[in-house]
Amino acid sequence: MAEVLDGQYDYIVVGAGTAGCILAHRLSEDPRNRVLLLEAGGRDNWIWFHIPVGYLFAIGNPRADWMFRTEAEAGLNGRSLIYPRGKVIGGSSAINAMISMRGQAADYDHWRQSGLAGWAYDDVLPHFIRLEDHFLGASAVHGAGGGWRIEAPRVRWDVLDAVRAAAIEMGVPPIADFNTGDNEGVSYFHVNQKNGRRWSAARGFLKPALKRPNLRLETHVQVERLLVENGRAAGVRFRRDGRVTEARTAGTVVLAAGAIGTPQILLLSGIGPAAALAPHGIPSILDRAGVGANLQDHLQQRAIYKVGGVRTLNETYYSLPRRALMGLDYLFRRRGPLTMAPSQMGLFTRSDPGRERANIQFHVQPLSLDKFGDPLHRFPAITVSACNLRPTSRGTVTLRSADPGAAPVIAPNYLSTADDRRVAADAIRVTRRLMAQNSLAPYRPEEYLPGPAVGNDDAALARAAGDIGTTIFHPVGTAKMGRPDDPTAVVDERLRVIGLGNLRIVDASVMPTITSGNTNTPTAMIADKGAAMILADA
Repeated sequence: MAEVLDGQYDYIVVGAGTAGCILAHRLSEDPRNRVLLLEAGGRDNWIWFHIPVGYLFAIGNPRADWMFRTEAEAGLNGRSLIYPRGKVIGGSSAINAMISMRGQAADYDHWRQSGLAGWAYDDVLPHFIRLEDHFLGASAVHGAGGGWRIEAPRVRWDVLDAVRAAAIEMGVPPIADFNTGDNEGVSYFHVNQKNGRRWSAARGFLKPALKRPNLRLETHVQVERLLVENGRAAGVRFRRDGRVTEARTAGTVVLAAGAIGTPQILLLSGIGPAAALAPHGIPSILDRAGVGANLQDHLQQRAIYKVGGVRTLNETYYSLPRRALMGLDYLFRRRGPLTMAPSQMGLFTRSDPGRERANIQFHVQPLSLDKFGDPLHRFPAITVSACNLRPTSRGTVTLRSADPGAAPVIAPNYLSTADDRRVAADAIRVTRRLMAQNSLAPYRPEEYLPGPAVGNDDAALARAAGDIGTTIFHPVGTAKMGRPDDPTAVVDERLRVIGLGNLRIVDASVMPTITSGNTNTPTAMIADKGAAMILADA
């Protein structure tokens, strides 16, 4: 027999990641609203959630990461990838790259052109601005005083300055700010930090809101399923320490568990493709083909180049005196390599001249390693990763079993289309052209991966992309927004689940198509806009 959490809530929000923290903050601003926030992870009371370089210790650590893996991917020549997701308040904003990136205005205009009223760039821009506390101050494109702190990086590297010069030499324009609608250009990324510390959604939005008596946070709770009665969501059932509890609402249940967690909860609740539920013995409540479908992600080709005559983090890491200086620099000035995002230099350009706008993004790092969790290489090197911003491959998230504690089956289906393979091959060509510019000649760049033995023809480069390709951890789209007559849509333009009352989805899973850049900031915008729609409709 399940216990029942005291009383009725106006809003139950499932998931305290980026979207959930913002939703909890916005929905509880009115003291008349009683809000319950449920999080499967714990509190962010670990130092590596706050020192920016802590992602190196958080990713792959079960204290911070759900430790998901993809299925073996044919497009990656049979490899399976780690698939980190944040397991803590703040969600993936507590372990991610901290890169502040909205994407391109055309991304959102495309959503509107697909029939989604209210999602054009001019519609969403006020929400981006409202969220921000930007170091550049308030302007027509940026906000000040919001909960989402954005700052300039607090470290620079000569080798990255040289890469920037090489990009300009190659014809990529310099850009001061990637977030004004068109991100084509080269510059240092702006980051979600404050005075050299990571600024997660929990720090910016949830913790200030927890002072309100009408907001309740429960951590370490595993949501087993939604409670559905008379065609509407009436609450949720969750488990903690072996005890089953129900929380009920006369208002709205909001799923904000992310592009992996949200479809898993829907499927466990009998909401999704009926044929996929039957093998697990789950009765179908609502047959929606799009639940768990339409998975999109950014796959990067991690090219590595050895360099000489310039400092990188590789040799710094293996020097005890330099490591000590790094620690002191951070302790006393909150500067230096310990403030580093995983990537510092960004470059947006076109994989071939026929593309109408920038379609590949480079993450450039003054370091190299074989894969996350491995030690840095002992030779000086940089990583120059290029990803396809708008992949045409589509994957799935499905149930492995009816056990809510079992990890879902994640199959991104990378490089499964001819266009994605062509862009991947062209991206490696662009990388080689970049590294051959005169601006980098003093540092004698030498291709280590994919390696000079890999030829320049399409087939060889596509196979190399499969060998060195890895995710940038941007899954979206698994409960996509669409018109009510779209059989693959899960929510409508107001983020209401189609066919079921009092249930909304507000997270990265609703993106119909992936944005052209890092996806955390767009997810924050979706949360702010979603909260506004929920309150307006109430």
